[in-house]
Amino acid sequence: MISNPIPKARPVFRASLFFFLIFLFVGCGQSSSPVYRLEGKTMGTQYHIKMVVPAKTPPSQSELQYAVDEELRRINDVLSTYIASSELSRLNQSQSLDWQPVSENLYFMLELSKEINAQSMGAFDVTVGPLVNLWGFGPDKPLGSNPSDEAIANALTKIGSDKYSLDSTKRAIKKANALYIDLSAIAKGYGSDLIADLLRKKGIENFMVEIGGEIRVAGVNEHGEHWKIGVEKPSMLQSGAIQAIAITDVGLATSGDYRNYYEVDGKRFSHTINPSTGKPITHTLASVTVVAASCAQADALATALNVLGPVEGYALAEKLSLAAYFIIRDGEQFTIKYTPQFQPYLVDL
Repeated sequence: MISNPIPKARPVFRASLFFFLIFLFVGCGQSSSPVYRLEGKTMGTQYHIKMVVPAKTPPSQSELQYAVDEELRRINDVLSTYIASSELSRLNQSQSLDWQPVSENLYFMLELSKEINAQSMGAFDVTVGPLVNLWGFGPDKPLGSNPSDEAIANALTKIGSDKYSLDSTKRAIKKANALYIDLSAIAKGYGSDLIADLLRKKGIENFMVEIGGEIRVAGVNEHGEHWKIGVEKPSMLQSGAIQAIAITDVGLATSGDYRNYYEVDGKRFSHTINPSTGKPITHTLASVTVVAASCAQADALATALNVLGPVEGYALAEKLSLAAYFIIRDGEQFTIKYTPQFQPYLVDL
């Protein structure tokens, strides 16, 4: 389905090294329902949580803030590539090609990543870490210089989901080479899922969790309605939402090239790397938003569709029956295209 074109903002001519929220929260009116709002920093970005707490004997806001921060610190210590002592960093540093036991959280991420890699025909690939670093979007190299073709070709020989095996009985991984795994394209979504699990254990059933733009919602807002969220215009210069959606009990994530990139000699290089070419994406897809059962799934699938672009990405979304919303550059305008599965979520701004 395609909607009418939307005027495009003027081109952005400065590099952005900061990650801004992908979504704008909509409809935060007054209510008599008890509402807590939590926020903080994690995973190199910020998180925001809004919850409707039980009227009788609710947990204190300070108790929930502490629990959330501790859970996010714990998962960072497992999945971060920026923390040298994290479990993932130690796995990346290990030269062992034998089976290595890993934690439940890390194993789940590796297993889900393999599944989505297969579904996306390799477009989502967590072994792309060497290329991410090579292009200056990882912890190892500053932005501003481009790798040689030889360096790219060398890095491509080291990546691929087939380069590691998993054993669910041992809950272990076996690397085929000195693999470098980067879970940044799925970790924020998974973090939102884990915080959702934490809130439920605390007796909170109605909430919205957002980490760096990746969202998990459950139940209803303080007005008894589905959570209403605005999909942001893909521009550094224009704020506001292109479309509002209403969702509950799902995860939602967006992948786009308009926030995290750098420029060399006037040419923009996106942080999203195509595993098949070893280079940043160059197509006309500005952003893609996915609704899925979990935020981790939505996060990874949005990345995969963004890698594939407006044509192949949409075809894959149709094949997998995904709820996906594409914003495509069309000259001086944006064209909107979405799958039939996304249509039920659309509401007026």
